Amino acid sequence: MTIGFLFLYNNAEEPRCCGEASNVQTKKEVTGMKKMKLMLAALAAISMAFAATACGKEESSEGRTKAEDDVKIDVAQVEEIMHDLEDYQSAQDVSGEDKTVCWMAVYDLNPKNNQDRSVALTLFEDVYGGKIKYIATTSDSKFDDLANHFNSGDQIDIFPYEWDAVPNGVTKGMYDPLDNYVDLSDPIWNDMRDYAETYKYDGHYYVVPYSVSDPLAITYSRTLMQEEGLKDPYELYKKGEWNWNTFLDMMKQFVSNADEGEQRFGARGWFGQAIVQSTGDTVIHYDGNQFSNNIMSASIERAELLQEQISKLGLYDGTWYSHFPEDGSTLFYGMAPWSLGESNAMNPDGDIFIVPFPKDPESDTYYLNMNYGASMLVRNSKQGHAVGAYITCCRLEQVVDQYRQAAKEKALIQETNAQGKVTNYITEEQYDFMQTWYDPSNIKCVFDFGYGMGNLMYNETYDYNTRGVMNNVADALLVGYEGTPDTWAEIRSQWSSVVDTVVSDYNKKLQ
Repeated sequence: MTIGFLFLYNNAEEPRCCGEASNVQTKKEVTGMKKMKLMLAALAAISMAFAATACGKEESSEGRTKAEDDVKIDVAQVEEIMHDLEDYQSAQDVSGEDKTVCWMAVYDLNPKNNQDRSVALTLFEDVYGGKIKYIATTSDSKFDDLANHFNSGDQIDIFPYEWDAVPNGVTKGMYDPLDNYVDLSDPIWNDMRDYAETYKYDGHYYVVPYSVSDPLAITYSRTLMQEEGLKDPYELYKKGEWNWNTFLDMMKQFVSNADEGEQRFGARGWFGQAIVQSTGDTVIHYDGNQFSNNIMSASIERAELLQEQISKLGLYDGTWYSHFPEDGSTLFYGMAPWSLGESNAMNPDGDIFIVPFPKDPESDTYYLNMNYGASMLVRNSKQGHAVGAYITCCRLEQVVDQYRQAAKEKALIQETNAQGKVTNYITEEQYDFMQTWYDPSNIKCVFDFGYGMGNLMYNETYDYNTRGVMNNVADALLVGYEGTPDTWAEIRSQWSSVVDTVVSDYNKKLQ
């Protein structure tokens, strides 16, 4: 099925009677002047927002997706893109549509406490003329609240993307597709188009990612590597030699180098899921028509056997740390880059750096578990065009060079406490290297539909018997939850029939 193109009717005009042309032209000229003023105001607001940020403390920026080399977007083109959005609305006889969208989430997109508006919100409000109305919910009640508002006929238009959205949320009738509201043929979507295709379900685009962020990566100390006589993983990565074998060998050597009575671990933090997904393979396959059970995959088995080995050798410690440990007891710390700033501050002499998870030795490609920035169009919303426009604004924030540079400057701001001590910072070397991860020609993201197939497949508990299949596949062997078998063969045997049942149920819903 082909998608509906958002900018298809750029030059379309409504029919008019003889003698109206001059008046219509005058209206267009006035509209153009207004739009230009709004654009200048928006760009000024954006510049002021980032300038103000440079004087204060803000949360670290999400990773920005690198536009392909042939995509050059500047602020002058933003007006044209936003103008196309309004032209399309006019052609669809919805030019008078109220552009207020109701956003239900645990966080507000509108600024609070003197915070600055995001670039996306600034464009949406000042250039497109939209507005976002916030409807609060909680992490525990969000899906119930969405259902209650929907059943009551209350307006909810946009909801944050989560793993459960596809296929579970779609089959429950929670969301509508974005096919007619986002133009994936536009060059601004070049880096995201393949990811949107990955999510395509039952012939429709319910999830259109505008960014990728929060990759599960490995933080380490280059100082510690030198002291232990180990190679720098970053240098290995650049040579294409950063793989499971070098990863395991380095952990073994580090632990074996411990002095008598000294306790060392090769790895701490979030590792299991990243190891499995570094294969590039998934537990659930989807060919666009049917799901299939892939838990018998040889690639996944290799990842599970690696986890078995790490666990049996005592190389992994499941104790929670919010940053790379500063006591020299740990070689590799697995976590998303949100922990990097604190890790730097807690290890000022550690020369901290960060690399993607090592690749499968049998693969030439680095695959990485990441999150996606995306928003869902709530079913029966009458604001599809406005929701599509906001998603487009979010994408523009990622690809316009000026915005990207401002985001970098914001991310490099050091945070300090009341005593003036630095508590969080990222170096320019770290930031620049991480941006290369968002280029799909360097590293590919992995999405497994198994995470969106309900509680049997994904359920966070600490009991092996009540956890979801995907949770146990991710790290049961590594962490050793109560009741976990000793081998992957046993785990696979126990859960394969559950996967078959779930796959069968969802395939029936596709018929």
